[in-house]
Amino acid sequence: MELIINHTRKTFDILPENLEELMALEAPGRKKGIAVALNNSIIPISSWQHTLLQDQDSILIIIATQGG
Repeated sequence: MELIINHTRKTFDILPENLEELMALEAPGRKKGIAVALNNSIIPISSWQHTLLQDQDSILIIIATQGG
């Protein structure tokens, strides 16, 4: 099973069930300063648990960083 994360194909033996499970793998311990879009639709953090994933979904993850 594959997801396209930040324009890169990533293969999973078992696809994460929802966006919250995926984010626990991709950004463990982080919830603040993250924006996520699923198939070009922004998904608020309050909906991650209820947003189911399917094979070939496209996910864009943006993580804010400090710096200047």
